[in-house]
Amino acid sequence: MCAVSPLPLDNLPVARPAPLRSPAAARLTRLARLTLTLLPLLAIGAWAAVDWSAMSEGAARLAAADPRWLLAGVFFTCLGWVAAACVRQGALPERLPPGPLLASQFAAGAANHILPASIGAHAVTLRFLQRRGIPLARATASLALYSLVKPLSKTVVLVVFLVALPDALRLGDLAPDTWTLLMAAGAAVLGLATAALLLTVVRPLRRPALGFVRTALTEARTLHTRPSRVLALWGGSAAAPVLQGSVIASVGFSLGLPLSWAQVVLALLLASTAVGAVPAPGGIGPVDAAMVFTMAAFGAPVSLATATVIGYRVLTVWIPLLPGAFVLSALVHREVL
Repeated sequence: MCAVSPLPLDNLPVARPAPLRSPAAARLTRLARLTLTLLPLLAIGAWAAVDWSAMSEGAARLAAADPRWLLAGVFFTCLGWVAAACVRQGALPERLPPGPLLASQFAAGAANHILPASIGAHAVTLRFLQRRGIPLARATASLALYSLVKPLSKTVVLVVFLVALPDALRLGDLAPDTWTLLMAAGAAVLGLATAALLLTVVRPLRRPALGFVRTALTEARTLHTRPSRVLALWGGSAAAPVLQGSVIASVGFSLGLPLSWAQVVLALLLASTAVGAVPAPGGIGPVDAAMVFTMAAFGAPVSLATATVIGYRVLTVWIPLLPGAFVLSALVHREVL
């Protein structure tokens, strides 16, 4: 009489109930989410209180400007967010949902004007990519590729403007002298040497740094085998400064600025290239001063150049800032970020 074999149930995994969170932990989670939701709005309110005079002066000047050119500036501003979303998509092989991606870049614009050196925008984008299931290493590599391609493409656009319109664009005293070029080259060499020395001396940094470089190179090679990603990455990066310059030109034309569109775009390219590395929130401050100086060197009155830059900041910073903060809070509340 043969023995009945037992059913093979002993090796099946036993389902365990999910651990219940304590009331204190649940309250802490709700408090953290509420804090992250309200933090953008509080930061925007504090900044508005500090810089109220500039905002009110720019708004007063825009109230007397030509509304048709201002509408053109609003149009180019919206296209700038689309270009930013295209570049973010071009830096990743995975397809991202267009709607949430565009919303995240609109919200990133608000965060970018609070923290220096694009930290706010990168933090929002990094969180968005992680919520979409992108591993941290690959998400960080996409941010690095984005940060590398933007200045390279802007340099190409600058060279194209200088070569295509040598007579219409009067550089005058804007061309840097030999000493300035030597200082810039020395700073670049010193930065690269410092990074190499740190990687050589500090061993704990070497392995993660090399791993990050390998991941970034692999991602870049994969992306550049796909024409759609190449077009989105490089095309969007090249279009971004042109759209930004078009916004400034539209505001200037609404105020009667006596410069051409090409001169205004070149003024932006030169100003952002010269002082764009200064870690100011959204480039506000150093880039503004350099823009006024550059447009004045092209022949614009200083007062009108200043009004143009103030109006441009109102149109691209202050007007979208509160809606961007609300979108940022909504994305955090809905756990998109």
